[in-house]
Amino acid sequence: MRPEDDERAPAGTADVDSSTVADPAVTDPAATDDTTTPGTPAAVQVVALTEPAEGVPPVVDTPEALAAVVADFGAATGPVAVDAERASGYRYGQRTYLVQLRREGAGTALVDPIALPDLSALSEALVGVEWVLHAASQDLPGLAEQGMRPSRVFDTELAARLLGMERVGLAAVVADTLGLGLAKEHSAVDWSTRPLPVEWLRYAALDVEVLVEVREVLAERLAVSGKAEWAAQEFEAVRTAPAPPPRVEPWRRVSGLHAVRDARRLAVVRELWETRDTNARQRDLSPGRVLPDAAIVAAAQALPRGVAALTALPAFSGKGTRRRAPLWQSAIDRALALPDSELPSVRGPKSDAPPPPRAWADRDPAAAARLAAARDVVASLSEQHTVPVENLLQPDLLRRLCWSPPSSLDAGSIAEQLTAGGARAWQVELVAGPFAAAFATLGA
Repeated sequence: MRPEDDERAPAGTADVDSSTVADPAVTDPAATDDTTTPGTPAAVQVVALTEPAEGVPPVVDTPEALAAVVADFGAATGPVAVDAERASGYRYGQRTYLVQLRREGAGTALVDPIALPDLSALSEALVGVEWVLHAASQDLPGLAEQGMRPSRVFDTELAARLLGMERVGLAAVVADTLGLGLAKEHSAVDWSTRPLPVEWLRYAALDVEVLVEVREVLAERLAVSGKAEWAAQEFEAVRTAPAPPPRVEPWRRVSGLHAVRDARRLAVVRELWETRDTNARQRDLSPGRVLPDAAIVAAAQALPRGVAALTALPAFSGKGTRRRAPLWQSAIDRALALPDSELPSVRGPKSDAPPPPRAWADRDPAAAARLAAARDVVASLSEQHTVPVENLLQPDLLRRLCWSPPSSLDAGSIAEQLTAGGARAWQVELVAGPFAAAFATLGA
C-alpha cells in the first residue's frame, strides 16, 4: 500500500475463518508470532497472513480480461475492497500503477491501469456499492484519473482514528481487528516496474484480502461507541473532497528553504526548482531523484559562478548531478542576471491564512487568548471522546476562527463560521458551544 501505513495516530476481534485468511496449519501458539503488534490487545496473538486465499491472481492487462472482471465484480455481492499502488519517489506525479479489488463472489483482481487507463466500466459496474479503502484520500485522486469514482466509501484508517486507535497503519489495524500480521516490506517499491515481480503482486493482493472483514469489525466498534454517524460524515467528506487548488509558488516548499534568507538566493532556488521540475516531468522521474532539495539549497547559498565551482560543491558530486551540471548552472546564471524588480519576495506570497501562532501574542493578544482557550477545549474533548485533536477539528480552521472570529461569539455564530469553513456537522455540534463558553470567560 503506502509507506505512510506506519503512521501513528494519537490514542484511544472478530472471529475469522482461517481457511480464508491464513494458513490453517498455523494454529499452534508456538507457530505464531509470540509478540503482539503495538496497538493490539495484549492477549491477541498475531498470525502471519502470507498468501491470498485463492493464490496470486494474474494481472489484468487486456480489454478481454478487464471485461471479465467487470462482469464478475458487477455480479458479486457486498462491499468491494479497493487499493491502489503508486511509484512515489520514483516517478513524476502520483499516477496509479496497480489497482487491487476484492469482492465476495468475485475474488481478487489486480488491474494494470497503464495498459488499461480507462477503468470507467469497472466503476460503473460498482455504482451503489460501498468501496472499502485504507487512507482513501491518498488513493481516490489517482483512481479518479482512471475513471473510478465510488458512490460510497468506508475508510478503515479514518475509522481507526475516530476510534482512538494508537496506530492506524493498515498492518496495525489488521492486527488489532483480526489478529493477523500483514507484511509491509514492499510498500515503497517502484510500482512502475514491468513486469511486476510475483512477490510484489502477492503483497498487493494481501492488501485487499481482509479489508472487508476489517471494515465489519470497525463498523461494529463505531456503532458501539456512538461514532457511526461521525464516521459516515467523515467518509462522505473524503469521497466528495474537491481537488486542491494549484500551489502558489510551489518552489517555496523546498526542504531547507529557511536557510536561504535573501531575494537573490531565493531566485536561484526558484530557477533551479523550475528547471528541475521541467526536466523531471520530461523524464518521468521523481524531482528528488533528478536533483535533491539539499543540492538546490547548497547552490543558492554558494552562488557558484561556473560549472567548475558548482561541481566542487559536495551536493553536486554525484555522477548524474555532475553530468547535468551545465543545465543547473544555466538556471543559476539566469537567477543571478535578474534585475532586482524580478526577484521573489523574501516574505513570500500574500495569503489569507492567519500568521504563525507564535506571533499572535504580540500582534493580537485577544486572538492569542482565544486560541489558547480553544485549544484547551479541543484537548479536553479529544480526551473525553478518544478522538485525535486534528480529527475533532481541522487545525487551520481552528486558527482561522480564533484569528478572525464572527462579530458575535455566541454558539450559533461560531457554528455558522465553522460550517462555512468545511467543518462537519458532528464536529460543529461538539465544539461550537464549548468554544462560545470558553470565549465568554475571556470577555472578548
